[in-house]
Parts: sequence; C-alpha cells; structure tokens
Amino acid sequence: MSSVSSLLSRPSGWFRRSGRTAPSRWNTLDAPKAEVLGVARTLTSATRVVDVMHLLRPEDGIEKYYTVNPGSAFADGLDSYLSGLGIHVLSWEEATRRPFDLAVSCSVHPTMRRLDAPLMVLPHGAGYNRLVTESTGDALAPAGLSRRELMWRGKVVPQAIGVSHQGQIDRLAEICPEAAPYALAVGDWCFQRITASMSHRDRYRSRLGAVDGRRLVVVHSTWSEHSLLGRHPELPLRLVTSLPADEFAVAAVFHPNVWARHTRAGVLERLGAAMDAGLMIIPPQEGWRAAVVASDWVVGDHGSTSFYSAAADRVTMLAATGLDELDPLSPAAAFARGAPRLDPGGDVLAQLLDAARRHDPAALRPVVDGQLASVDTSGEVTRARMYEFLAERGVRVPPGAPRPLPVPAPEPVRRAQVTAYDVTGAHDAWGTVEIRRRPLVAGHHTEALGFYAVTTEENHPHWPDAAEVLARTVADAEVAALDWIADAALRHENLNVLVARLDETRCLVQLRGGRQLEARTERAWGARRAALDPVLLGSAVNLWLTDLERSKDLTDGLTLRTGEWSVRVAFTPPTPIL
Repeated sequence: MSSVSSLLSRPSGWFRRSGRTAPSRWNTLDAPKAEVLGVARTLTSATRVVDVMHLLRPEDGIEKYYTVNPGSAFADGLDSYLSGLGIHVLSWEEATRRPFDLAVSCSVHPTMRRLDAPLMVLPHGAGYNRLVTESTGDALAPAGLSRRELMWRGKVVPQAIGVSHQGQIDRLAEICPEAAPYALAVGDWCFQRITASMSHRDRYRSRLGAVDGRRLVVVHSTWSEHSLLGRHPELPLRLVTSLPADEFAVAAVFHPNVWARHTRAGVLERLGAAMDAGLMIIPPQEGWRAAVVASDWVVGDHGSTSFYSAAADRVTMLAATGLDELDPLSPAAAFARGAPRLDPGGDVLAQLLDAARRHDPAALRPVVDGQLASVDTSGEVTRARMYEFLAERGVRVPPGAPRPLPVPAPEPVRRAQVTAYDVTGAHDAWGTVEIRRRPLVAGHHTEALGFYAVTTEENHPHWPDAAEVLARTVADAEVAALDWIADAALRHENLNVLVARLDETRCLVQLRGGRQLEARTERAWGARRAALDPVLLGSAVNLWLTDLERSKDLTDGLTLRTGEWSVRVAFTPPTPIL
C-alpha cells in the first residue's frame, strides 16, 4: 500500500451500502444512490479516467472514488497526482474489499478481476495500437485488446470495453473473439474536449509565448527507445537554437511514462540546455491538450498526442515512426507510415516552412477517421453506457448531451529569459531592419552566424567580451540607467550599442562614440502599444550602424521586423535643460 493512498483511505466502515436508504447524520447533501470507482494504473490512465469520470454527475446521486491498481513500472507520481485533486482515494486493498456499482478504468490488467464491480475499460490514448509483449504476452495483439489482459480462466473480465472506432471492434474480434460482444464504439471524449477548446486558442497561445508574430512549434514524444526522445534526444535543443527566437516559440510534451521512469528532476535536467535557450516543457498531468490547440506545427512520433494533433489539422511531422512497436494493422501504424517526415539533421527551419506550404488537412483524414469516430457524440455515448450500470440503483441518464468544457490553459515549466543571442539581419534604405536572433548555448554553439547580443545576466566567460550589444533588461534597477550606461561603456570597449530598459515600451540607448537617444514603440490608432525588448532594439540599432548604405538618421525612426511581425520605434535625443 502506498503511503499517500494509506493516508487518504477511508475506513472500511465509513459508508455502508446497507445504509443508503437512511441518510447518515454526517451528510450535508443527500446520500448517494450509487458508488463508482475510478481505477488508475499509470499517470496516463489516471488523467484519462479522471476526465471520463466527470461525465458522472454527483447531482444524479453518484459518489465517486478512486484507487490505484498496483504493479505498473510507470506508477511513480500517481499517488501525488490523485491526492492533489481533493477526491476520495482508496487503497487497492480497501477497493477490493468493498462492492461498487461500477468500476471505470482507462487501462486493463488481469488483477482488476478482484474488484467487486462490473468493470468498464476505455483506452488511455487514441485507440489501441502499441505492442507491449510484457503486458500482453503476444507479439501480435496491441495492449488493451489481448487475451491475457481481458480474460481470466476462460471468462472476459470487463463487462464493457469502450473503443474509439468500429474498426477496433473488428480487430478485437480477430484477437479475442470472446470479448468482442462486450465492446462498444464510444468515440473519444478526450478529443471531443480538444475540439471544444478551439475557441480558447488565443489564450493558450499567450501562455506559451506565441504572441507578437511568433508561431508555435510543439515537440511531442511518447515513451520507449523508439520514441522521438529515444531516437533523437538532441532534437529539442536543435529546434530551439535553429529557429529564430522572435519568430518561433518551442514547447515540448513528453508522455507521462517518460516522467515516471526518469523522474521530474531527471527530465528537466536532461533538457536543461534546451530550456536555457527558451524551450518550454508541458507538465505530464495537464496542458498537452491546450498545446495541441495552440500549436502551428507539431514535430512528433507515433504517440497519441501527435495523432490528435494531426486530427486537429495541425501541420504534423514525424521525427520517429515507432513502427517497430506498433500493431501493423492499426491506424497508428498507417499514420506513422503516411505522415510527413522531419530530418533532425537537416535544416529544420526550411523543413517546417516547406511542410506548412505543402500542408493538406485532407491527406491524413482517412487515417484519422479510421481511428476516431463519433467525435461530436463521444461524451453522450460514453455516459449513457456508464449510467446503464447504475439504473438498478435508481440513477437515470441526465437529459441532453454532456457539454465538453474547454481544457485548462497550459502551465509550462520554463527558465529565465535567454541572455545571449547570435544575431543576423539586414537594413534597408527606408529604415526597416530585419532581425533574426538565435539563442546561444554553451557547448552547442560553435560558429557565429552574425554578431553577439547579450544581457547583463549573461555569465559566459567570453561572450560578453565578444558581444557588440549589451542590454540591461530590468527597469527597476538599483543603479539609474544613465549611470549604468556610463559605467558599462567604460568596462566594455568592444560594444557598439548599450541599451537600458526604462519601462515596458521605452529604452535608453547609447551608441559607440557616446551619442544617447531614448527609444519608444509607436502604435497605430486602435492598436495596443507593443513592448520594447531591449536586446531586440539593440540588435536592430547595431544592424543599422553597420549598414554603410543607410541614408536616414536614427531620429527618423526605425521599423523593427521579425518574420511577419513589425513594430515602429521612435528615437528622441536629449532635451537641453535651460
């Protein structure tokens, strides 16, 4: 018994089934008519079963409990996740000692036969696709549909087997025909919630930094040696250092089994260099669905999250296919064979842009439709089947279909702002400066593409001395901007431009030779005033300084352009004090 589950377990006599007709004096609300148990085995299945259990309404007289079916190699973090939800959590021993009207699980294991309740199982991803011989004992049956998992002593353990598409029932009939009569195509409640969240795309994108013209690339990796992270562990770092930082935001979604196997600290440490360069990592409990909605590109593998992204019509490219561990007859295998590829060793920027130009949402639609059916009615069908088990207790199916709530906004794990960039760009005769900044990472960056621009927080032993631009990004600093600039100009003779932030939209700028200007962003009528990034501003001014063909003075203003986004910046010289 886990320590957390033990602490949260209710005493076995806390609520007696025989006492249902006589409400306890401890109850504030009406005593429940039926008790339903949610069964988790891994963090992946736990998040899915909690989601599905929301289809059961307490106001219909349903009391919900949860337990952990022990024995999985990927159970780490499961107890803390459940305990943090404020729900009834029972130990496995207690859950098997008391009866329930229904048990719902998004994974299946033969030991679930010990439960005194009809068992309904559902997939914890986009269907049943992966070959896991350790669970199935079968090199041909995908996990969740094997005889070893579904049968015990000649009898089918679950009384209901939810699948996302009729084709999976046909596959089940081939693998375990005894179980096929218990199967029902219920669609995919998880994907229904994703589609219901599309109107929240702007809010999700804001949380992930996809603002001011930035487009969002999300890296998705399932678990195992065949996954994207298993095959190309350097790809997140390569993406975040190869893509211009002002044009792209990069986030990563890793399967909960990656976190369970390698620990939270291990995952974040392994991706530390990429995080220093701006990579955001989505926690395993929640946020990946919002990332699917928010994304422009997905770089993934054969995992369900990549499949969902393609189903949501996102530009999806695979860096790993996982065909070695997929049921070759599954839609996931067809997806892995047919989705566009990304070469991790090639020019990733060019590949992303080319994939966007070639993107045809209809290309993978037959594969998607072969895995996900009844997308708009999944919640209704799933709830109706669960309520059938509760009818004898007087629980009736609520009128109308359940309304899928938008998924929560993402809360990415991120580090401090990038402190050093390699900058390239150009300046035209009309005062427009094109800028491309790529983050610098120690040990990864070997050759400069342009010039270096750093902030005062950068502590690399050589980059500040090699930089042409130095920026102080904190406005509320101890030393006044003018004093800091004067001191920094004496200490760093190599600098062409120094910039000190004054507030969100204004900066103080000093050029080589001592000329000082105040810069501020301008705005069109009806538009918000854009923030002014001191490093971006300093980089633009340095590009203007090094362009011998410039025909305008800075006081004429500059237009800073990064990709499709631009902002107009005005410069004001000091006003003499009379």
